[in-house]
Amino acid sequence: MSAEPDGPEDRLRRFATIWSRAVFPVTVTSLTRPEFEARLLPLARRLSEALRARAFDAAEGRAVGAALVAAHCTDPEALSRTLDCVDAYLVLYCGEGGNQEDLRARSSRLQHAMAAGFAQALRERTLAEQESIAQAALRAQGVVAQALHASEARFRAVFEGAAIGIGIADLDGNILEVNGALLRMFGGGEQNVRGRNVRDWTHAEDAPQVWRLYEELVRGEREHYHVEKAFYRPDGTVLWTNLTVSLLRDADGNPQYQLALMEDTTERRLLNLRLRYEATHDALTGLPNRTLFFERLEKALNAGPGQRFGLCYLDLDGFKTINDSLGHAAGDRLLVEVADRLQACATAPGEMVARLGGDEFVALTTGPDTQREVDELASRIMNALVAPIRIDGRELTVRGSIGIVEGPAGERSAAEVLRSADITMYRAKSAGGNRFELADAEADARAITRHGLTTALPAALERGEFFIEYQPLVHLDDGSVRGAEALVRWLHPQHGVLGPDRFIPLAEHTGLIVPLGRWVLEQSVRQAKEWRERYAGTTTAPLRINVNLSPCQLTHPGLVQDTVDILEAAGVTPDALCLEVTESALIGADDDLLKPLCRLAEMGIDIALDDFGTGYSNLANLRRLPVSILKLDRSFTQSMQRFPADPVDLKIVEGIVSLAHSLDLTVTVEGVETAAQADQLRILGCDTAQGWYYARPGPPERLHELAMADATG
Repeated sequence: MSAEPDGPEDRLRRFATIWSRAVFPVTVTSLTRPEFEARLLPLARRLSEALRARAFDAAEGRAVGAALVAAHCTDPEALSRTLDCVDAYLVLYCGEGGNQEDLRARSSRLQHAMAAGFAQALRERTLAEQESIAQAALRAQGVVAQALHASEARFRAVFEGAAIGIGIADLDGNILEVNGALLRMFGGGEQNVRGRNVRDWTHAEDAPQVWRLYEELVRGEREHYHVEKAFYRPDGTVLWTNLTVSLLRDADGNPQYQLALMEDTTERRLLNLRLRYEATHDALTGLPNRTLFFERLEKALNAGPGQRFGLCYLDLDGFKTINDSLGHAAGDRLLVEVADRLQACATAPGEMVARLGGDEFVALTTGPDTQREVDELASRIMNALVAPIRIDGRELTVRGSIGIVEGPAGERSAAEVLRSADITMYRAKSAGGNRFELADAEADARAITRHGLTTALPAALERGEFFIEYQPLVHLDDGSVRGAEALVRWLHPQHGVLGPDRFIPLAEHTGLIVPLGRWVLEQSVRQAKEWRERYAGTTTAPLRINVNLSPCQLTHPGLVQDTVDILEAAGVTPDALCLEVTESALIGADDDLLKPLCRLAEMGIDIALDDFGTGYSNLANLRRLPVSILKLDRSFTQSMQRFPADPVDLKIVEGIVSLAHSLDLTVTVEGVETAAQADQLRILGCDTAQGWYYARPGPPERLHELAMADATG
């Protein structure tokens, strides 16, 4: 039998064991290693809970960092080993079942918080020690007046035994005394420190107020000050310190000496710099990441008058295909090579390249003349992608689509700029890719509106914001109404009534066209039943309803059953329904696609081939399509609005009508707007027509009025 899998508590204890073994050798403690492990276990549990919490809480990481100091893990090496251990094992042992990428990102943030908490606790501990030493020094100074020898021994014990660096200088800045800890910090002998003047230690990164505070102290205007200051060591390396300088006065209260207490923060500063780099740079490519890019973009957008910015938003064309065919490892190597090429394109002052994620990159340029510079930058990027990239013995051709946004600083936010660049990039991709496009405010507005409509579609269907208008189908011989085409409309709360051209493509893209189409079919069939019941026993011919089917609906497996269910629920016979399918949807259709239409046609439902003549299909295909009606596109009849009509168009329409009738198909014409058109189409043999000449799309009552007029006329 196999062993039972470890539970969460077992994995947590294993993580605590690994942690204690890493840190115990560099910890000054009287505890045994198992006792030290028991002390770390609650801290490990806090890290595990913070890793898997619903919301990230940096305070937990800071608290664990501070607890390390309380456990006497004050050596910088203890923190370094702790962070390495957390980075390597926290997600492995405590992140089971979660999204690994999200957990690793949270682990990095926990490490940063732990380092901050560790640094703060260590600083507070050091300041407490500094205060104790300063008090000891002051007490020793007071005792000197009473018992010089005893106080000197006591002061020396504190001075030499302190773990932090201590130096005493006169008011002119000449160094008089230093302890061993300070000498070790500077890495040299006493001759390199004692006897020097504090002004010799000016550093290029000194904050502006450092020497102002120093002057105030030696003049007796302040008692102490605390700063972060860098020093040059004799070997040229840099020592970073937390420096506290206090003024020592004589018995009469006059300034006499200055006492400096130094804490070496070099390792901590390097650690913070490393954590900052990891937080602001992409782990795969080494480029600045989204966080650092937004910092730079915000700075560019808040620059002074006369400053401009230019942004190139790049998305690789066909990257998903490379990932799917060659694997993610090959995709990663491709991204690294692309990043190197992009980095070489942005070397001028004010230019930077960053990776936002996936195969999306951005390049930023700033300055007073970015109109020209951003175009040149985009051209350099496109040229950099021309040469093939060799991965695993294959030469891969990489192309990209770029959206460019350029403008003056101070007018838009970073989010608005990036949204405009993203929209423009997709416009370049929609135009075929391997190109760049300039942002256009009107195009942005249209894209934002499309996005808003797309996100509002599902709720609109639930709230009943759609309605149907009906356009009559008229028999050309006698002018009688034979039915109507159902045309869906959207009554949008902000944009008013929207035609199908505004939202049907969006519904097809999102898949909402299937439930929307089913709703349209249900409403239309119910209306057809009402019409048939109303005109039963009259001379009016039974009215038929025409409903459009999108290509998505054609491939939906429930099309046939949904149609049957709707007809049966309404109590309507199949001959009351005609389903319209565009010619382009059936070009090259195979038997599997035609099978549902064939089944519907066999039931008695008419199938109309809509927009006939726009798809350049082979006319011979008509023999294999289960259609009974051709709807001739309006482009063939537009010339008939004029007199005389174009003879070529007349011949084409005549030929189509003759062909259709020879195949037992009826012909319906769209877009009839004049009496001349109607007469000409009737002479050519067309069967039915629809258009504004007869009636615009309207409510079902409009059709009733027309039908009654026919019946009484």
